[in-house]
Amino acid sequence: MTTGSFRDYGRVVVMLLAALGAVGAEAAKPTPPFTVDPYPTTYRAPAPTNTLIVDVTILDGAGGRIEHGEILLRDGRIAAVGRGLPREGVTVIEGKGRWVTPGIIDVHSHNGTYVLPLTSLDRKASDVSETSDPNVADTWVEHAVNPQDPAFAVALRSGVTTLQILPGSTPLFSGRSVVVKPVPATNVRVMKFPGAVQGLKMSCGENAKSYFGDKDEAPNSRQGEIAIIRAAFLRAQEYRDEWREYSRGKSKKPPLRDLKLDTLAAVLDGDIPVHMHCYRASDMSAMMGVAEEFGFRIAAFHHATEAYKIVPQLRQAGTCVAVWSDWWGFKMELQDAIRDNAAMSDAGGVCTMMHSDSPVVGQRLQIEAAKAAGAGRRAGLTLLPEHVIQWITSTPAKVLRLGDRIGTLAPGFNADVVLWSGDPFSIYTKADRVFIDGAVVYDSSEPARSPESDFGLGRPEMGGRR
Repeated sequence: MTTGSFRDYGRVVVMLLAALGAVGAEAAKPTPPFTVDPYPTTYRAPAPTNTLIVDVTILDGAGGRIEHGEILLRDGRIAAVGRGLPREGVTVIEGKGRWVTPGIIDVHSHNGTYVLPLTSLDRKASDVSETSDPNVADTWVEHAVNPQDPAFAVALRSGVTTLQILPGSTPLFSGRSVVVKPVPATNVRVMKFPGAVQGLKMSCGENAKSYFGDKDEAPNSRQGEIAIIRAAFLRAQEYRDEWREYSRGKSKKPPLRDLKLDTLAAVLDGDIPVHMHCYRASDMSAMMGVAEEFGFRIAAFHHATEAYKIVPQLRQAGTCVAVWSDWWGFKMELQDAIRDNAAMSDAGGVCTMMHSDSPVVGQRLQIEAAKAAGAGRRAGLTLLPEHVIQWITSTPAKVLRLGDRIGTLAPGFNADVVLWSGDPFSIYTKADRVFIDGAVVYDSSEPARSPESDFGLGRPEMGGRR
Protein backbone atom coordinates (compact mmCIF):
# COMPACT_ATOMS: atom_id res chain seq x y z
CA MET A 1 0.00 0.00 0.00
CA THR A 2 1.41 3.44 -0.94
CA THR A 3 1.85 6.37 1.40
CA GLY A 4 -1.10 8.09 -0.27
CA SER A 5 -3.23 5.02 0.23
CA PHE A 6 -2.34 4.93 3.93
CA ARG A 7 -3.26 8.60 4.13
CA ASP A 8 -6.64 8.02 2.42
CA TYR A 9 -7.34 4.96 4.57
CA GLY A 10 -6.58 6.99 7.67
CA ARG A 11 -8.99 9.71 6.59
CA VAL A 12 -11.75 7.12 6.11
CA VAL A 13 -11.13 5.63 9.55
CA VAL A 14 -11.17 9.07 11.15
CA MET A 15 -14.43 9.94 9.35
CA LEU A 16 -16.04 6.66 10.40
CA LEU A 17 -15.00 7.14 14.01
CA ALA A 18 -16.29 10.70 13.93
CA ALA A 19 -19.60 9.51 12.48
CA LEU A 20 -19.93 6.79 15.10
CA GLY A 21 -19.10 9.30 17.80
CA ALA A 22 -21.76 11.66 16.47
CA VAL A 23 -24.35 8.85 16.48
CA GLY A 24 -23.36 7.93 20.03
CA ALA A 25 -23.55 11.55 21.13
CA GLU A 26 -26.96 11.94 19.50
CA ALA A 27 -28.20 8.76 21.17
CA ALA A 28 -26.87 9.99 24.51
CA LYS A 29 -28.71 13.30 24.27
CA PRO A 30 -31.35 13.57 27.00
CA THR A 31 -34.97 13.32 26.03
CA PRO A 32 -37.55 15.79 27.30
CA PRO A 33 -38.65 14.86 30.85
CA PHE A 34 -42.34 15.51 30.21
CA THR A 35 -43.62 12.09 31.30
CA VAL A 36 -40.86 10.85 33.58
CA ASP A 37 -42.43 9.30 36.70
CA PRO A 38 -40.17 9.58 39.76
CA TYR A 39 -42.81 7.69 41.79
CA PRO A 40 -43.06 4.30 40.05
CA THR A 41 -45.60 1.72 41.08
CA THR A 42 -44.73 -0.83 43.74
CA TYR A 43 -47.85 -2.89 43.02
CA ARG A 44 -47.38 -6.62 43.33
CA ALA A 45 -50.09 -8.85 41.94
CA PRO A 46 -51.63 -11.15 44.56
CA ALA A 47 -50.97 -14.87 44.17
CA PRO A 48 -53.38 -16.08 41.48
CA THR A 49 -55.49 -19.21 41.68
CA ASN A 50 -55.95 -21.27 38.55
CA THR A 51 -59.73 -21.23 38.26
CA LEU A 52 -62.35 -22.54 35.86
CA ILE A 53 -65.81 -21.00 36.12
CA VAL A 54 -68.44 -23.11 34.38
CA ASP A 55 -72.08 -22.92 33.31
CA VAL A 56 -72.36 -19.13 33.37
CA THR A 57 -73.64 -16.42 31.06
CA ILE A 58 -70.54 -14.60 29.84
CA LEU A 59 -70.52 -11.00 28.61
CA ASP A 60 -67.02 -10.68 27.19
CA GLY A 61 -66.84 -6.87 27.00
CA ALA A 62 -66.26 -6.99 23.24
CA GLY A 63 -69.91 -7.42 22.25
CA GLY A 64 -70.05 -11.19 22.68
CA ARG A 65 -72.33 -13.30 24.84
CA ILE A 66 -71.97 -17.00 25.65
CA GLU A 67 -74.73 -18.94 27.38
CA HIS A 68 -73.63 -21.86 29.58
CA GLY A 69 -70.09 -20.69 28.96
CA GLU A 70 -66.80 -21.35 30.71
CA ILE A 71 -63.81 -19.15 31.46
CA LEU A 72 -60.37 -20.36 32.48
CA LEU A 73 -58.05 -18.18 34.58
CA ARG A 74 -54.44 -19.34 34.69
CA ASP A 75 -51.30 -17.63 36.05
CA GLY A 76 -53.09 -14.32 36.45
CA ARG A 77 -54.32 -14.20 32.85
CA ILE A 78 -57.40 -15.30 30.97
CA ALA A 79 -56.37 -18.56 29.32
CA ALA A 80 -59.56 -19.46 27.45
CA VAL A 81 -63.24 -18.54 27.06
CA GLY A 82 -65.82 -20.90 25.57
CA ARG A 83 -67.20 -24.33 26.41
CA GLY A 84 -65.70 -27.71 27.20
CA LEU A 85 -62.50 -26.31 28.66
CA PRO A 86 -60.01 -28.61 30.45
CA ARG A 87 -60.53 -29.10 34.18
CA GLU A 88 -57.16 -30.52 35.16
CA GLY A 89 -55.20 -28.66 37.81
CA VAL A 90 -57.78 -25.94 38.41
CA THR A 91 -60.33 -24.96 41.01
CA VAL A 92 -63.76 -25.37 39.42
CA ILE A 93 -66.56 -22.96 40.33
CA GLU A 94 -70.04 -24.10 39.38
CA GLY A 95 -71.83 -20.99 38.25
CA LYS A 96 -75.30 -22.10 37.20
CA GLY A 97 -77.62 -19.10 36.98
CA ARG A 98 -74.78 -16.64 37.43
CA TRP A 99 -73.07 -14.22 35.04
CA VAL A 100 -69.45 -13.32 34.38
CA THR A 101 -68.12 -9.99 33.08
CA PRO A 102 -64.80 -8.20 32.94
CA GLY A 103 -63.97 -6.15 36.02
CA ILE A 104 -65.70 -2.78 36.00
CA ILE A 105 -63.56 0.26 35.16
CA ASP A 106 -64.46 3.63 36.66
CA VAL A 107 -62.92 6.22 34.36
CA HIS A 108 -63.80 9.17 36.63
CA SER A 109 -63.36 8.66 40.36
CA HIS A 110 -62.42 10.97 43.23
CA ASN A 111 -61.87 8.18 45.72
CA GLY A 112 -59.13 8.94 48.18
CA THR A 113 -59.52 12.70 47.83
CA TYR A 114 -63.28 13.27 48.07
CA VAL A 115 -63.62 10.75 50.85
CA LEU A 116 -66.35 8.96 52.72
CA PRO A 117 -67.72 10.07 55.13
CA LEU A 118 -68.36 13.22 53.15
CA THR A 119 -66.30 15.48 55.37
CA SER A 120 -64.81 16.75 52.11
CA LEU A 121 -67.81 19.03 51.75
CA ASP A 122 -65.65 21.14 54.02
CA ARG A 123 -62.82 22.45 51.81
CA LYS A 124 -60.34 22.04 54.65
CA ALA A 125 -60.92 18.29 54.63
CA SER A 126 -60.78 17.84 50.85
CA ASP A 127 -57.80 17.41 48.58
CA VAL A 128 -59.79 16.98 45.39
CA SER A 129 -58.68 20.34 43.88
CA GLU A 130 -55.76 22.73 44.16
CA THR A 131 -57.45 26.09 43.68
CA SER A 132 -54.58 28.55 44.06
CA ASP A 133 -54.52 29.22 40.30
CA PRO A 134 -56.62 28.37 37.23
CA ASN A 135 -53.59 26.48 35.89
CA VAL A 136 -52.31 23.81 38.27
CA ALA A 137 -51.14 21.40 35.58
CA ASP A 138 -48.04 20.82 37.73
CA THR A 139 -50.05 18.98 40.41
CA TRP A 140 -50.45 15.19 40.54
CA VAL A 141 -53.56 13.93 42.31
CA GLU A 142 -51.72 10.78 43.44
CA HIS A 143 -49.90 12.93 45.98
CA ALA A 144 -53.23 13.56 47.71
CA VAL A 145 -54.80 10.11 47.57
CA ASN A 146 -55.60 8.45 50.89
CA PRO A 147 -55.59 4.70 50.09
CA GLN A 148 -57.51 3.99 53.29
CA ASP A 149 -60.62 5.75 52.03
CA PRO A 150 -63.37 3.11 52.57
CA ALA A 151 -64.76 3.90 49.12
CA PHE A 152 -62.02 1.76 47.56
CA ALA A 153 -63.12 -1.35 49.45
CA VAL A 154 -66.78 -0.70 48.70
CA ALA A 155 -66.01 -0.22 44.99
CA LEU A 156 -64.08 -3.49 44.93
CA ARG A 157 -66.98 -5.37 46.52
CA SER A 158 -69.16 -3.83 43.79
CA GLY A 159 -67.08 -5.34 40.98
CA VAL A 160 -64.77 -2.38 40.26
CA THR A 161 -61.22 -3.54 39.52
CA THR A 162 -59.68 -0.38 38.01
CA LEU A 163 -60.22 3.32 38.70
CA GLN A 164 -58.86 6.53 37.26
CA ILE A 165 -58.65 9.07 40.06
CA LEU A 166 -59.01 12.59 38.69
CA PRO A 167 -58.47 15.94 40.41
CA GLY A 168 -61.46 18.23 40.74
CA SER A 169 -62.81 20.65 38.17
CA THR A 170 -62.37 24.11 39.68
CA PRO A 171 -59.15 25.02 37.80
CA LEU A 172 -58.98 25.05 34.00
CA PHE A 173 -55.93 22.79 34.16
CA SER A 174 -56.55 20.64 37.22
CA GLY A 175 -53.51 18.37 37.18
CA ARG A 176 -52.51 14.81 36.38
CA SER A 177 -54.62 11.74 37.11
CA VAL A 178 -53.56 8.32 38.39
CA VAL A 179 -54.92 4.88 37.49
CA VAL A 180 -55.15 2.44 40.39
CA LYS A 181 -56.33 -0.98 41.44
CA PRO A 182 -58.58 -0.89 44.55
CA VAL A 183 -56.36 -3.17 46.62
CA PRO A 184 -55.60 -2.69 50.33
CA ALA A 185 -52.66 -0.32 50.71
CA THR A 186 -51.15 2.34 52.94
CA ASN A 187 -49.62 4.34 50.10
CA VAL A 188 -50.85 4.99 46.60
CA ARG A 189 -47.79 3.55 44.87
CA VAL A 190 -48.89 0.08 45.97
CA MET A 191 -52.14 0.66 44.06
CA LYS A 192 -50.80 2.25 40.86
CA PHE A 193 -51.64 0.24 37.76
CA PRO A 194 -48.34 -0.87 36.19
CA GLY A 195 -47.70 0.83 32.88
CA ALA A 196 -50.81 3.03 32.95
CA VAL A 197 -50.37 6.53 31.55
CA GLN A 198 -51.39 9.63 33.45
CA GLY A 199 -54.14 11.84 32.13
CA LEU A 200 -54.63 15.60 32.36
CA LYS A 201 -57.88 16.79 33.91
CA MET A 202 -59.17 20.03 32.38
CA SER A 203 -62.45 21.87 32.79
CA CYS A 204 -64.61 24.36 30.99
CA GLY A 205 -67.81 26.24 31.71
CA GLU A 206 -69.24 27.39 35.02
CA ASN A 207 -66.77 26.12 37.58
CA ALA A 208 -63.61 28.11 36.90
CA LYS A 209 -65.28 31.37 35.90
CA SER A 210 -67.53 31.28 38.96
CA TYR A 211 -64.85 30.36 41.48
CA PHE A 212 -62.14 32.73 40.31
CA GLY A 213 -64.59 35.40 39.19
CA ASP A 214 -66.11 35.52 42.67
CA LYS A 215 -62.62 36.43 43.92
CA ASP A 216 -62.25 39.14 41.24
CA GLU A 217 -59.63 37.05 39.49
CA ALA A 218 -59.36 35.68 35.98
CA PRO A 219 -61.17 33.95 34.43
CA ASN A 220 -64.58 35.42 35.05
CA SER A 221 -66.13 34.50 31.69
CA ARG A 222 -66.11 31.68 29.18
CA GLN A 223 -64.09 33.75 26.69
CA GLY A 224 -61.58 34.43 29.45
CA GLU A 225 -61.25 30.69 30.04
CA ILE A 226 -60.46 30.01 26.40
CA ALA A 227 -57.93 32.84 26.28
CA ILE A 228 -56.05 31.47 29.30
CA ILE A 229 -56.05 27.95 27.87
CA ARG A 230 -54.76 29.11 24.48
CA ALA A 231 -52.01 31.20 26.04
CA ALA A 232 -50.88 28.23 28.12
CA PHE A 233 -50.66 25.97 25.08
CA LEU A 234 -48.80 28.62 23.10
CA ARG A 235 -46.15 28.72 25.81
CA ALA A 236 -46.12 24.91 25.92
CA GLN A 237 -45.37 24.83 22.19
CA GLU A 238 -42.37 27.11 22.75
CA TYR A 239 -41.21 25.01 25.70
CA ARG A 240 -41.47 21.81 23.69
CA ASP A 241 -39.48 23.41 20.85
CA GLU A 242 -36.78 24.50 23.31
CA TRP A 243 -36.43 20.92 24.52
CA ARG A 244 -36.31 19.61 20.97
CA GLU A 245 -33.52 22.02 20.12
CA TYR A 246 -31.59 20.86 23.17
CA SER A 247 -32.19 17.18 22.44
CA ARG A 248 -30.90 17.65 18.89
CA GLY A 249 -27.74 19.32 20.13
CA LYS A 250 -28.63 22.73 18.71
CA SER A 251 -28.66 24.19 22.20
CA LYS A 252 -26.06 23.31 24.83
CA LYS A 253 -28.06 24.42 27.84
CA PRO A 254 -31.25 22.55 28.78
CA PRO A 255 -34.41 24.62 29.21
CA LEU A 256 -35.35 25.59 32.73
CA ARG A 257 -37.76 22.93 33.99
CA ASP A 258 -41.38 24.01 34.33
CA LEU A 259 -43.68 21.35 35.75
CA LYS A 260 -46.83 22.93 34.32
CA LEU A 261 -45.31 23.07 30.86
CA ASP A 262 -44.04 19.49 31.19
CA THR A 263 -47.66 18.38 31.41
CA LEU A 264 -48.94 20.57 28.59
CA ALA A 265 -46.05 19.66 26.29
CA ALA A 266 -46.82 15.98 26.89
CA VAL A 267 -50.42 16.69 25.87
CA LEU A 268 -49.20 18.29 22.64
CA ASP A 269 -47.02 15.23 21.99
CA GLY A 270 -49.99 12.92 22.56
CA ASP A 271 -48.36 11.24 25.55
CA ILE A 272 -50.88 12.45 28.13
CA PRO A 273 -54.58 12.18 27.19
CA VAL A 274 -56.96 15.00 28.12
CA HIS A 275 -60.03 14.24 30.24
CA MET A 276 -62.22 17.35 30.25
CA HIS A 277 -65.05 18.32 32.58
CA CYS A 278 -67.66 19.89 30.27
CA TYR A 279 -71.47 19.98 30.14
CA ARG A 280 -72.81 22.27 27.42
CA ALA A 281 -72.63 21.48 23.72
CA SER A 282 -71.30 24.97 22.99
CA ASP A 283 -68.47 24.55 25.51
CA MET A 284 -67.50 21.16 24.13
CA SER A 285 -67.47 22.57 20.60
CA ALA A 286 -65.27 25.46 21.68
CA MET A 287 -62.81 23.14 23.38
CA MET A 288 -62.64 20.82 20.38
CA GLY A 289 -61.73 23.92 18.38
CA VAL A 290 -58.85 24.66 20.75
CA ALA A 291 -57.67 21.05 20.52
CA GLU A 292 -57.72 21.25 16.73
CA GLU A 293 -55.81 24.54 16.79
CA PHE A 294 -53.00 23.03 18.86
CA GLY A 295 -52.99 19.61 17.27
CA PHE A 296 -54.13 17.33 20.08
CA ARG A 297 -57.25 15.27 20.67
CA ILE A 298 -59.47 15.38 23.74
CA ALA A 299 -59.74 11.77 24.90
CA ALA A 300 -63.09 12.25 26.60
CA PHE A 301 -65.55 14.85 27.78
CA HIS A 302 -66.75 13.95 31.25
CA HIS A 303 -70.36 14.65 32.29
CA ALA A 304 -71.12 15.84 28.72
CA THR A 305 -74.84 16.19 29.43
CA GLU A 306 -75.45 17.80 26.03
CA ALA A 307 -73.37 15.33 24.03
CA TYR A 308 -76.52 14.23 22.22
CA LYS A 309 -76.66 17.66 20.53
CA ILE A 310 -73.25 17.39 18.85
CA VAL A 311 -72.88 13.70 18.05
CA PRO A 312 -71.42 14.21 14.53
CA GLN A 313 -68.77 16.62 15.81
CA LEU A 314 -67.75 14.29 18.64
CA ARG A 315 -67.59 11.33 16.29
CA GLN A 316 -65.47 13.23 13.78
CA ALA A 317 -63.07 14.39 16.50
CA GLY A 318 -62.74 10.85 17.88
CA THR A 319 -63.64 12.14 21.34
CA CYS A 320 -65.49 9.89 23.78
CA VAL A 321 -68.00 10.85 26.44
CA ALA A 322 -68.22 9.66 30.05
CA VAL A 323 -71.67 10.37 31.44
CA TRP A 324 -74.19 9.73 34.18
CA SER A 325 -77.57 8.15 33.61
CA ASP A 326 -79.85 10.80 35.06
CA TRP A 327 -78.16 13.63 36.94
CA TRP A 328 -79.51 17.09 36.23
CA GLY A 329 -80.81 20.29 37.77
CA PHE A 330 -78.08 21.07 40.29
CA LYS A 331 -76.46 23.75 38.12
CA MET A 332 -77.37 25.85 35.09
CA GLU A 333 -75.20 23.81 32.74
CA LEU A 334 -77.44 20.78 33.27
CA GLN A 335 -80.71 22.37 32.25
CA ASP A 336 -80.85 20.38 28.98
CA ALA A 337 -79.71 17.04 30.41
CA ILE A 338 -81.78 14.07 29.24
CA ARG A 339 -81.92 10.43 30.29
CA ASP A 340 -81.22 9.11 26.78
CA ASN A 341 -77.94 11.02 26.43
CA ALA A 342 -75.74 7.93 26.67
CA ALA A 343 -77.90 5.83 24.39
CA MET A 344 -78.21 8.56 21.74
CA SER A 345 -74.48 9.27 21.78
CA ASP A 346 -73.72 5.58 21.49
CA ALA A 347 -76.22 5.09 18.67
CA GLY A 348 -74.58 7.95 16.78
CA GLY A 349 -71.18 6.28 16.85
CA VAL A 350 -69.63 8.17 19.78
CA CYS A 351 -67.67 5.92 22.16
CA THR A 352 -69.69 6.13 25.34
CA MET A 353 -68.94 5.28 28.97
CA MET A 354 -70.55 5.61 32.35
CA HIS A 355 -68.62 7.26 35.16
CA SER A 356 -69.15 7.82 38.86
CA ASP A 357 -67.72 11.20 39.97
CA SER A 358 -69.02 10.13 43.37
CA PRO A 359 -68.04 7.39 45.81
CA VAL A 360 -71.72 6.49 46.09
CA VAL A 361 -72.36 6.15 42.34
CA GLY A 362 -69.04 4.30 42.09
CA GLN A 363 -70.65 1.38 43.93
CA ARG A 364 -73.34 0.99 41.27
CA LEU A 365 -71.85 1.68 37.85
CA GLN A 366 -73.56 -1.34 36.31
CA ILE A 367 -76.89 0.05 37.53
CA GLU A 368 -76.00 3.45 36.04
CA ALA A 369 -75.47 1.64 32.73
CA ALA A 370 -78.75 -0.24 33.16
CA LYS A 371 -80.70 2.97 33.76
CA ALA A 372 -79.12 4.69 30.75
CA ALA A 373 -79.81 1.68 28.55
CA GLY A 374 -83.40 1.54 29.78
CA ALA A 375 -83.93 5.15 28.71
CA GLY A 376 -82.49 4.29 25.30
CA ARG A 377 -84.80 1.32 24.89
CA ARG A 378 -87.80 3.49 25.74
CA ALA A 379 -86.63 5.80 22.96
CA GLY A 380 -86.68 2.87 20.52
CA LEU A 381 -83.01 1.85 20.50
CA THR A 382 -81.84 -1.75 20.69
CA LEU A 383 -79.38 -2.09 23.54
CA LEU A 384 -78.46 -5.65 24.45
CA PRO A 385 -76.57 -6.50 27.66
CA GLU A 386 -73.52 -7.65 25.69
CA HIS A 387 -73.28 -4.17 24.19
CA VAL A 388 -74.13 -2.13 27.29
CA ILE A 389 -71.44 -3.89 29.37
CA GLN A 390 -68.85 -2.21 27.14
CA TRP A 391 -69.81 1.17 28.62
CA ILE A 392 -68.17 0.15 31.90
CA THR A 393 -65.46 -2.27 30.69
CA SER A 394 -63.76 -2.24 27.29
CA THR A 395 -64.57 1.35 26.30
CA PRO A 396 -63.04 2.98 29.41
CA ALA A 397 -60.12 0.54 29.09
CA LYS A 398 -59.39 1.88 25.61
CA VAL A 399 -59.70 5.50 26.75
CA LEU A 400 -57.18 4.76 29.50
CA ARG A 401 -54.91 3.19 26.85
CA LEU A 402 -55.23 -0.16 28.59
CA GLY A 403 -57.51 -1.77 26.04
CA ASP A 404 -55.02 -4.55 25.31
CA ARG A 405 -54.82 -5.57 28.97
CA ILE A 406 -58.19 -5.13 30.69
CA GLY A 407 -61.86 -4.61 29.92
CA THR A 408 -62.28 -7.71 27.74
CA LEU A 409 -62.52 -11.42 28.50
CA ALA A 410 -60.13 -12.88 25.94
CA PRO A 411 -56.99 -15.03 26.07
CA GLY A 412 -53.94 -13.10 27.23
CA PHE A 413 -55.82 -10.33 29.03
CA ASN A 414 -55.39 -9.68 32.74
CA ALA A 415 -57.73 -11.92 34.71
CA ASP A 416 -59.79 -9.04 36.15
CA VAL A 417 -63.14 -10.81 36.36
CA VAL A 418 -66.42 -10.53 38.23
CA LEU A 419 -68.73 -13.46 38.99
CA TRP A 420 -72.20 -11.98 39.59
CA SER A 421 -75.07 -13.63 41.45
CA GLY A 422 -77.30 -12.99 38.42
CA ASP A 423 -77.84 -10.49 35.63
CA PRO A 424 -75.41 -7.66 36.51
CA PHE A 425 -77.91 -5.08 35.30
CA SER A 426 -80.47 -6.10 37.91
CA ILE A 427 -80.70 -4.11 41.12
CA TYR A 428 -81.03 -7.43 42.98
CA THR A 429 -77.68 -8.76 41.75
CA LYS A 430 -74.48 -8.60 43.79
CA ALA A 431 -70.88 -9.41 43.02
CA ASP A 432 -70.22 -12.93 44.34
CA ARG A 433 -66.49 -13.02 43.63
CA VAL A 434 -64.07 -10.47 42.27
CA PHE A 435 -60.73 -11.42 40.73
CA ILE A 436 -57.80 -9.10 40.11
CA ASP A 437 -54.91 -10.60 38.16
CA GLY A 438 -56.46 -14.02 38.69
CA ALA A 439 -56.58 -13.79 42.48
CA VAL A 440 -59.81 -13.75 44.47
CA VAL A 441 -59.78 -10.33 46.16
CA TYR A 442 -63.41 -10.45 47.27
CA ASP A 443 -65.65 -13.43 48.04
CA SER A 444 -69.15 -12.73 49.35
CA SER A 445 -69.23 -16.16 50.99
CA GLU A 446 -66.16 -15.34 53.10
CA PRO A 447 -66.83 -11.98 54.77
CA ALA A 448 -63.75 -12.35 56.95
CA ARG A 449 -61.63 -11.90 53.81
CA SER A 450 -63.55 -8.82 52.73
CA PRO A 451 -61.34 -5.74 52.45
CA GLU A 452 -62.58 -2.86 54.55
CA SER A 453 -61.32 0.20 56.35
CA ASP A 454 -61.44 0.95 60.06
CA PHE A 455 -64.31 3.33 59.32
CA GLY A 456 -66.30 0.52 57.74
CA LEU A 457 -66.04 -1.83 60.71
CA GLY A 458 -69.44 -2.37 62.27
CA ARG A 459 -71.18 -0.24 59.63
CA PRO A 460 -73.35 -2.51 57.42
CA GLU A 461 -74.15 0.41 55.10
CA MET A 462 -70.40 0.66 54.44
CA GLY A 463 -70.06 -3.09 53.93
CA GLY A 464 -68.56 -3.63 57.40
CA ARG A 465 -69.20 -6.45 59.89
CA ARG A 466 -70.84 -6.06 63.26
